[in-house]
Amino acid sequence: MIGAIAGDIIGSVYEFDPAKTKDFQPLFHPRAHFTDDTVLTVAVADSLLHDRDPVAAFKDWGHRYPDCGWGGTFAYWLFSDRTEPYGSFGNGAAMRISPVGLVAGSLDRAHALSDRFTRITHDHPEGLKGAAATVTAILLCRKGKSTLTCEEIRCLIEVGYGYDLSRSVAQIRPGYGFDETCQGTVPEAITCALEASDFEDAVRNAVSLGGDADTLGAITGGIAEARFGVPRVIAEEVRKRLPQDMQEIMEALYERAGTACPWQTST
Repeated sequence: MIGAIAGDIIGSVYEFDPAKTKDFQPLFHPRAHFTDDTVLTVAVADSLLHDRDPVAAFKDWGHRYPDCGWGGTFAYWLFSDRTEPYGSFGNGAAMRISPVGLVAGSLDRAHALSDRFTRITHDHPEGLKGAAATVTAILLCRKGKSTLTCEEIRCLIEVGYGYDLSRSVAQIRPGYGFDETCQGTVPEAITCALEASDFEDAVRNAVSLGGDADTLGAITGGIAEARFGVPRVIAEEVRKRLPQDMQEIMEALYERAGTACPWQTST
């Protein structure tokens, strides 16, 4: 979950000014900030923590932070009285779902929760699939620390969701452009996480593709946290950029999951 927020913040300055390199410096640009990706990740965490209706949680947090780069269609839904979904297959379905991967103890539970938090807006099959594939990758990476190789995880995702994960980051990068769909973001983000050597490398992979860099970073970061954890130095940079109400939700959900929030660890 902190991994997703780190990816969002790191990628925030490159969304419309692509880096197209892994060697961008510094990792946290002076203008780096949280975006709508973080706000909705916190909203999902809040709903899980307090058993809140997802629609109410999304609208509450969205109204607290109205100037975070909301997409047009979602913004209309968020700031209106509308509560029904609108058929979206945008990558917002996947970028907010990482808290489910933190607390779900099984794939069945993760998929049920993923559908619950996705279909309230993104009820298109590709939206539902993108979120489910993301939480699947998170849970498989958590399990994979001891039992699954990255190649096995890649094969399971390809078979389960029909995504092509055969290209490397270097092969994707030259022709990749701005894409706000799940089907044009989730496979690439999974590849960025599975190909990486550590957490930072995964996020650098994601930002280097260009395109919707903050959302690529968020999806990749959530999966990479499950593989590697988040180094405390990176988690501390995230904490510095989050208001207190968000920090409290983050810490409480990690506690609920029985693990330490990354900025509270010793390494």
